[in-house]
Amino acid sequence: MSRSLSMRSSMSMRSRRDLPPPQQTIEKLENMVAEGNYYEAQQMYKSTGARYIAAQKYLEALDILQSGALVQLKHGQVTCGGELAIMFVDTLVKAALPYNEETFDRIRKMYDAFPRISVPHFLGDDYDDDGQKLSEAISAAKVRSESCSSFLRAAIRWSAEVGASRSGSPELHVMLAEYIYSESPETDMTKVSSHFVRGNDPKKFASMLANFMGKCYPGEDDTAIARGVLMYLSQGNLRDANLLMDELKDQLKSADLEIPKTDLIQFIKYLLPTLERDAYPLFRTLRQKYKTSTDRDPVFEELLDEIAAKFYGIRSQSALEGLFGDMFRLI
Repeated sequence: MSRSLSMRSSMSMRSRRDLPPPQQTIEKLENMVAEGNYYEAQQMYKSTGARYIAAQKYLEALDILQSGALVQLKHGQVTCGGELAIMFVDTLVKAALPYNEETFDRIRKMYDAFPRISVPHFLGDDYDDDGQKLSEAISAAKVRSESCSSFLRAAIRWSAEVGASRSGSPELHVMLAEYIYSESPETDMTKVSSHFVRGNDPKKFASMLANFMGKCYPGEDDTAIARGVLMYLSQGNLRDANLLMDELKDQLKSADLEIPKTDLIQFIKYLLPTLERDAYPLFRTLRQKYKTSTDRDPVFEELLDEIAAKFYGIRSQSALEGLFGDMFRLI
């Protein structure tokens, strides 16, 4: 062994010995946060975590980073908590740890710690006439949404890399869809739906659509329903597409409501049984007959091209190469 290599090895061993017990560090930093020293504690969480990672003491680093994320979020420090939550995921990647129930539970705890304060909750007589408080509330909601979304997107990428699922953990996709829908001040229903269809909970997806129908603009309800069904079908998932429609129908019925009776919904109702058999000519006829309705959203044509490829082996050059294709490739 060369002298330089021996020195590096000796320094690494000394560095490991110099690290304090993680619980001691956790208690010290929690006290700093409790005293309101958020920034100073954040720098120490990051630097201490980095030292444990450099020493390849990954489990200890994870304990410190998770504790830091939870305590910062508890005190309303969303940006700080989000940074530490992402560092937690980065450490999972470096440690090459597998996706399992224990790790998912730790991610879930941090996710649950992110504040849930929807913007409409703030509306009332206490708002300034110039809308200053509303503007501040919307800005705060954007910070919360982006911080939590960045954390969950990182977790989904990690879960895909370690084999939870080709597109990442279905449970994490559902969590991200829920948070975007409930907390984002500018809800992107296409993005929300794209995560739900990579999830494993059509019933929860149906509940979200039912809720959306109660507050959306006219004409958005049938588009949102059709988008969800077509997204499932573009993945070859006829079962969950049917489940979504059945569950949505049941939930609306219990509230004395019903699925909109529009040409677009009629197209979806005809499409689902058509895909259960070898009936490409009928599929093509349906597309032609209801083209005016499906042209309402440019994504629909891409989805229908992909559905033709999945169910009938007819691949169009444009299938999932546009807007929706980009969304499915990028988390």
